[in-house]
Amino acid sequence: MIVQLTGTLIELTASCAVLDVGGVGYELGISAVTAGSLPEVGTPGVTLLARLQVREDAMTLFGFSTREERSLFDRLCAISGVGPKLALSVLSTFTPSQLAGVVVANDAGMMATAPGVGKKLAGRLLLELEGVFAKDPTLVGLATAASVPSKSGIVAPTPVGVSGVEADVTAALLAMGFTGEEATLALDGYEQAGATTTKTALEYALKRLGRRS
Repeated sequence: MIVQLTGTLIELTASCAVLDVGGVGYELGISAVTAGSLPEVGTPGVTLLARLQVREDAMTLFGFSTREERSLFDRLCAISGVGPKLALSVLSTFTPSQLAGVVVANDAGMMATAPGVGKKLAGRLLLELEGVFAKDPTLVGLATAASVPSKSGIVAPTPVGVSGVEADVTAALLAMGFTGEEATLALDGYEQAGATTTKTALEYALKRLGRRS
């Protein structure tokens, strides 16, 4: 079983990474959150936790930047009707801590924002994941995530200690379809730039994302 790979990152997209390990290229399916955490192509010594899925017609590798993400991938794939593609869609929409917040808040509306997850499936995912963040040793620390209501009525999870402005802007970006990782990166340095209100911080984040409000 392949559980970890370390090598030179030779290809990277929002859904795929290729690591050169001792002259052998390994292609791994990844989430957008993991993609956002990886360095530039050509960087040596890059480590990805891995999960190998074997089917009759294929052997597929998946890569993760954290143990929490890999554990959630396993949990999601264990749910009837949820395959690797849908699991990565959920993990591309929410960081592990954000997903914990969605589950704790029992927010089917927010869960349904993940591409491929309709309202019916969203409710089932919440039911299946109930208790996971309290029982799984790898995920138990994520239960500290809080839920912050946005003006649109959507509840967006955000870590405890995050300012109200940052929480509101994160909620707005998630509602627009950006991932949690993209929201975090977009908000980096907003206070130093003088964006102290929700409106100016959102404009700052969208500008960094290359999108006008």
